[in-house]
Amino acid sequence: MRSVNDTIQIALIGCGGMGQGDARLATSIPGVKLIAACDCYTGRLQHMKELYGPETLITHDYREIARRRDIDAVIIATPDHWHAPISIDCLNADKHVYCEKPMVHAIEEGHDIISAQAKAGNVFQVGSQYRSSATYLKARDLYQQNVIGKLNSVEAWLDRNTAIGAWEYSIPTDASTTTCDWPGFLGNAPKREWDPARFFRWRNYRDYGTGVAGDLFVHLLTGLHTVTGSIGPTRIYATGGIRYWKDRDVPDVMLAVLDYPETNEHPAFNVLLRVNFKSGLPQESFGVKFIGSEGVMSTGYNGVTVDRSPQPDQFDGSTGSFANEIQKQLRAEWDAKHTTADSRTFQQTSESFDTGGMDAQFEHHKNFYASIRDGRPSVEDATFGLRAAGPALLTNESVFQRKIMNWDPEHMAIATS
Repeated sequence: MRSVNDTIQIALIGCGGMGQGDARLATSIPGVKLIAACDCYTGRLQHMKELYGPETLITHDYREIARRRDIDAVIIATPDHWHAPISIDCLNADKHVYCEKPMVHAIEEGHDIISAQAKAGNVFQVGSQYRSSATYLKARDLYQQNVIGKLNSVEAWLDRNTAIGAWEYSIPTDASTTTCDWPGFLGNAPKREWDPARFFRWRNYRDYGTGVAGDLFVHLLTGLHTVTGSIGPTRIYATGGIRYWKDRDVPDVMLAVLDYPETNEHPAFNVLLRVNFKSGLPQESFGVKFIGSEGVMSTGYNGVTVDRSPQPDQFDGSTGSFANEIQKQLRAEWDAKHTTADSRTFQQTSESFDTGGMDAQFEHHKNFYASIRDGRPSVEDATFGLRAAGPALLTNESVFQRKIMNWDPEHMAIATS
């Protein structure tokens, strides 16, 4: 445990756009200093020196970072297939770890990270910021107040309509095997000849990324699990395909349906997830809609809206086909049970809660460093991370195998039936 006055010295492993954004937020927190960076592209390492000073240690090999005793914590923002190996090595090297989502590239890696976190006793936090979002924390409070009645379904989506949104990232003009450590990038992935598109647009390929499931469904499930307290679904079915962006082997349009079981905390409900990378809309569209028996709670980037329309009890009009005497008896029985005016009135209400002033990503980083300083439990530890990543990654398997996938949310494992 560190004193509030100590400087926490960090290293960034994976210096692409996401990683540099993480580093920028982290170093804006008082008492956090970046002293080292690792990446397989020399140009990004040069830029880290430009940003953080010429004394910044740079390397292509993350193991050099792990060995350094003066580094307290690491941010891992590499391609997905490197998340688990680097997380485990850094935990074993007594580092605190902030690992970008999805926590794993393959589900079976998850328990190894959980074990490494437990053995090390250090802070491990997954970088899915909706876990720290003021929007989802407010939605959780409202959900616990039963404002929408009994939850029965959830609709969640994140649609885009730009090349960058579809991962068509720029390739630098100096990209070559001289400036890019291709073997280091590949790691345990299948061996291939140098391909700058795979190096810089790795999200488009199953060998290194996890598609929309790992990039975006994990976010949606993180928000969902935060609000409901659920630990995950039991059945998953998904479909999708490559509809517009062709330079990939993962879908750019994907739909998934997940069955969440009844527990002591919540009723059974169904979830519909959607991502479309050519949506035809001028702006990114995002939301999670919680649909209940008495209303709908909708979340977006800037807040929560609750639309309530509790339905009054109404006498069954279909009794008009019965004999008159039976109609009278049924009406008398109904009137005897519904004596108050409130039971026969209908009132629709709408209420909004603005959380737009809170940066979820910044709050998530603040939580990570607060855990290091104060010994607080991580807000998104390896167990939470696997319970979001596991079902998300099974949507990929459902698409590729064309079948329903079964998940055991308690034991965090693929189920046989």
